[in-house]
Amino acid sequence: MTRQHFAFCGAELAAVYVLAEGRRELHLAEMTGNRSMLYGLPAVLSVDGHSPAAEAYRTGRPLWLTPKALAAYVEEDPHHFPGRVGEESARVSPARFSLGALPLGHGARELGCLVVAGEVDDGFSSDCRSLLELYADQVAAGLESAAAHAPGRAAPRPVLGHSLVPMRGGAFILDLASGRLEAHARVLELLGIPPDRFGGTVEMLLASAVPDDVPALMAVLEPDGLTTEPQQLAFRIRRPGGELRWLGLRCRVTTDDEGTPTRVLGVVADASYLRPSADEVSVVQRLSTKLAGATTIRDVSQIVVNSLRDPLDAGRVAVAELEADRLVITVLDPPEPRAWPDMWRSEWRSEWPDASMHDLPTLQNAIREGHVSLWPPGADLEPALAGIGPGGLAVLPLPADGRMVGVCLVGWDGEHRFGPEERSLLTATAGLVGQALMRAHALDAGHELATMLQRSLLPRKLPPLPGGTAVARYLPATVGLEVGGDWYDVIPLNDGHVALVIGDVQGHSAGAATIMGQIRTAVRAYAVERHPPDVVIARANRLLVGMETDLFATCLYVDLDMEEGIAWFVRAGHLQPILRHPDGRAEELAVEGGPPLGVVADAEFPMTELGLAPGSVLALLTDGMVESSNLRLEEGMRRMRDALATADPADPGMMADELLAGVNRRDDDVALLLLRYDGTDTRPMRTNWTVWRLPNAVQHARRFAARALRSWGVEEEVDVALLVVSELVTNALAHTQGEVRLDLTLSADRLRIAVNDASPRSPVKPGDVDWSATGGRGILIVEATTASWGSVPLSSGKQVWAEVPLAPRERLAHGG
Repeated sequence: MTRQHFAFCGAELAAVYVLAEGRRELHLAEMTGNRSMLYGLPAVLSVDGHSPAAEAYRTGRPLWLTPKALAAYVEEDPHHFPGRVGEESARVSPARFSLGALPLGHGARELGCLVVAGEVDDGFSSDCRSLLELYADQVAAGLESAAAHAPGRAAPRPVLGHSLVPMRGGAFILDLASGRLEAHARVLELLGIPPDRFGGTVEMLLASAVPDDVPALMAVLEPDGLTTEPQQLAFRIRRPGGELRWLGLRCRVTTDDEGTPTRVLGVVADASYLRPSADEVSVVQRLSTKLAGATTIRDVSQIVVNSLRDPLDAGRVAVAELEADRLVITVLDPPEPRAWPDMWRSEWRSEWPDASMHDLPTLQNAIREGHVSLWPPGADLEPALAGIGPGGLAVLPLPADGRMVGVCLVGWDGEHRFGPEERSLLTATAGLVGQALMRAHALDAGHELATMLQRSLLPRKLPPLPGGTAVARYLPATVGLEVGGDWYDVIPLNDGHVALVIGDVQGHSAGAATIMGQIRTAVRAYAVERHPPDVVIARANRLLVGMETDLFATCLYVDLDMEEGIAWFVRAGHLQPILRHPDGRAEELAVEGGPPLGVVADAEFPMTELGLAPGSVLALLTDGMVESSNLRLEEGMRRMRDALATADPADPGMMADELLAGVNRRDDDVALLLLRYDGTDTRPMRTNWTVWRLPNAVQHARRFAARALRSWGVEEEVDVALLVVSELVTNALAHTQGEVRLDLTLSADRLRIAVNDASPRSPVKPGDVDWSATGGRGILIVEATTASWGSVPLSSGKQVWAEVPLAPRERLAHGG
């Protein structure tokens, strides 16, 4: 144990307890300072025992004891204070000493506890407590370094001639209003600044730093970029004699009653354990040189991946930006989805996945803390992170301008132990990459606009479908502006139908993407109105012609009955779809076609009807996937048929990834939409009735509904169903003109009652109803007696529907 003198913010003694193997005991690893000032500390403490160190470790919060409180601890349980170190017969009263116990690490990185004591009459002040907590973070970093050099040891020991307790450390306080810096003499000693030459300004601290590290220092200390969260940084200084030294800086901001930042409290300590080897220095230098020439976010991300994966022998590297509450991947390696955890694959809807930060709480906390986090093999992480690095995971938050702009994830498959040189490399990398990303944002405004535009125009998620699974993939072009006119959509319709759409607007520009967004919205609107497929495409065509643009678009529209397996195809100048049959045979479907959209205003678009067997896979694609400057369309379609035939349909997502595996450098963007049709277990029963406008029309509708329900074996819900029929039919007859039709559909768990009429006006639920009145109550009754209700527009009017849940029962296997 070292016997160097220790003094920091009123503390004259420091002791480090580390968590022993088995996580049931804390072992004294090092004690330094004025050992004779306080009763001796035990060499072993039970984690469940009654002691300041154990209590702080269990709660994860610092424990501060005034002299009076410390005396009470000694009186309550003198076993933990048996006598002075080396003089067990002596009994020195602790009445004038204060004590602090500070946990080291947290969560998956619980390391132990730091105990500090000092002759402070009224306990440590608020500033001293904050500074000692920051100092404890420095000790935790030293512990991690020691553990990396001596894996498997129950209690880390000092390495490379350094104590676990950073002896050469000091504090500073920066007043934000005046800009004055009050620094401890040890801070000046570390920086190599003579006390008589210290002017009390931040500029003197910045002047001591290596130029490459100044931006990161400024981001931490600049008033405009401050946050109230604790921050940490490792940086290098050049001492007067030319010596290069690593220092660790940790700081936090205090605010006034109104929440305005007033001061920065900081701790600077020697961080020699971060000193990199010559190899790490060369990696950082090469990375810095390459990043200086990067002008796009993709370039920055690719440089980081290429520079880190091989030197670190990592299994996976990913770089991501932070956009609101989402993590948007910019580049990852390896690029194959199967190499990443399930959560990432489920979010893989374009070239790279993106995910909600709410699904990654550990990563969210690491980014909020803002310093490099390392997790050893077997750490307790959510599967989405543990799967990236089962042998070890490093998370590098990327700082710039006082905030976190992104994160880099580095994972290992085999068991990996983190050394101090590696931590140095990762820490230096984080600062460089964060600044490079900010520069790329400024230089790559076009890329930013294109990325934002493309994400907003394509569906973020595809809806779940009864009787099938749909997946989509989109890849932007790798040349030119990274936005194009390819689009896809999956639109659930009523009566168990779904519309599948894929299209391609001519050109590769922001203008093409804008037209694409308008056409996609129009097709969706016409489809939801339940126009026939040929009418949907014809109306979209007239809309594009009316835009008076020189651009045209191709489109393929499929209306699929998920219960019957009947599909109606309409093709407007687009590629033929490809169908993989259940036996593995793949073929291009012979779908009749019309001209592209936007060419001829009164063009006709014929429909083609085909049946799909359960187990079939339908593939809709754009020409960028099968045609390029060095690939003929015929050959590309042949390859796609072969790939579809050999792919495993059990996982449609993996199937889509395999189909895209051969698509490399792209002159055009690529869209792919796959649907695996499984069919439904039980087919619904349907019947309908045309309601004649007679005095007893409602009575006839009720009789028809009652007969149908009896034939279907529905008994318990008959009264509710007939009441709903009465209200909906009455409403249609009273407020509309023209034909009224009643549709009944019985599925496995619910009865759907729908009334079609010729009026486009949707029914409005009254806000305030006089129950003594004779009208205005029908919709309220429907709402009160059914699980759900609604109104959808139709090409000839509207449909008002309601659904009645059914109790489990044996039903007749025939329809009405």
